[in-house]
Amino acid sequence: MLNYNSNDLMDSKKLLEGVEKMNSFGPRYTGCAAHKKFIDYIKGEITSMGFEVNSDYKTFMRWEKKSASLTIHGANGDESIPISSAFPYSGKTGPDGVRGKLIEVHEKHIGFLPKAKDRICVVKVNNLSVPTVLVEDRRNSKPEGIDLPRRYGGPVLTTFANFPFLKIAKLSGAKAVICIWEGISDDCVEGQYLPFILDYQDMPAIWVNPTQGKKVLQATNNGDEATVVLDADIEEYCRTETFYSVIKGEENDKEAIIVNTHTDGVNCVEENGAVGLLSMMKYFKKHRPKRSMIFVFMTGHFRLPALKAPGAIQVTSRWLKDHPELWDGKLDHIKAVAGLTVEHLGCEEFTDNEGHNAYLKTNPIDFEMCYTGNEKLDEIYYEALEGRDNVRTVTYRGCNILHFGEGQPLFDVGIPTISLVPGPSYLCKVDEKNNCMDKFDVDLMASQIETFTKAAVIIDNTPSNELGVSDGYTFGITKKFKAPHINEIKSKLESLR
Repeated sequence: MLNYNSNDLMDSKKLLEGVEKMNSFGPRYTGCAAHKKFIDYIKGEITSMGFEVNSDYKTFMRWEKKSASLTIHGANGDESIPISSAFPYSGKTGPDGVRGKLIEVHEKHIGFLPKAKDRICVVKVNNLSVPTVLVEDRRNSKPEGIDLPRRYGGPVLTTFANFPFLKIAKLSGAKAVICIWEGISDDCVEGQYLPFILDYQDMPAIWVNPTQGKKVLQATNNGDEATVVLDADIEEYCRTETFYSVIKGEENDKEAIIVNTHTDGVNCVEENGAVGLLSMMKYFKKHRPKRSMIFVFMTGHFRLPALKAPGAIQVTSRWLKDHPELWDGKLDHIKAVAGLTVEHLGCEEFTDNEGHNAYLKTNPIDFEMCYTGNEKLDEIYYEALEGRDNVRTVTYRGCNILHFGEGQPLFDVGIPTISLVPGPSYLCKVDEKNNCMDKFDVDLMASQIETFTKAAVIIDNTPSNELGVSDGYTFGITKKFKAPHINEIKSKLESLR
């Protein structure tokens, strides 16, 4: 029987205090003042428990919007058009903005349009969705039989897939770009801090919602001019901080379980995993683990191009590269036997009401998308879920080189993982009214933290040879081809010697 006491975790009230404290700093864009305050808060909570904090400092070029606006200059005078958000790390215009004639282009064809020179480009960005089978390889679910919708899409996928073109706009001599959301509701796109995976583009760009986009397209057809303002600060050498804390194992300090999350984000759910990890640390302060546990708080999830390791996708890759002594098991190094990744806690499901431009709550629990690194870790996850009622989880194996969230780098180096990464459409939404607290359930967050703490306890009591290594990715649509993990290949080669 699992020896576990949920009373030694933070209760919902304490977790809510932590989330509200996080919100009080403002959006935690990577390296900004609010982000630094949040980091200091989390570090202070850790040291107050009596644990040591170790920091890694990195520098990068930081961009931050100061003001953004759009004005159409038509035959009947000037009209201010509300924008839904600025395009992060796109560029800057200065406080006076840039003025030019509007021209509509297709984002994939802008490089072939010499008429874009000295113009402001207008680009329609259709909501992109793909068959879900391309991005997931389902293992299991609770309740049984549930799965993601047949097509996967939304703001994040749309912006990650559609934007190689701003630098082409720069080469074409354009002055600015206006991106119009299409096929998605006004409420959903409001405040979206997207995309965040590109390096600095040196081409100012803004977003407008579908309703305002109609006005922009009409002005374009009329041959009107517009002024785009995207005033921004650039800090060439901004310092930011990843930190970690080790709880040494009472019986075995040569093996470890890595628990990781990130600290940068824009609302109450994107980076609340850091508050969740504090709850887990509180528990393991009282119930010391047999193996060591390493709690890693990454910076740079919202500035991946600058802060991830070369060739990697997620920023935890940088910590793994910097600290092989804490996970790779070589020589006298610690061996990481498993990983737990905690992100996006307490998310409720909100969905567009097609055809009605409405963004509505459709389920009290957003799909708890969770990657499990192999069948044993999948089994452990469902064992940890036993007795929990407020659950809507589906587990997956990484496929087609896709494994969302900061658990991917652990999976990629062979560490078997359980990685919670719900992906609600408001995940990157800057909400100045209430930080998306109307879409957050603290009791759900508490249940998810309890599940992961239980999973950590089960892993801690499982022999490392039973935990194994991560399976590696599958490829294709049917998932019949199972690609062996590099560790499996090495093992087979060694057995032939």
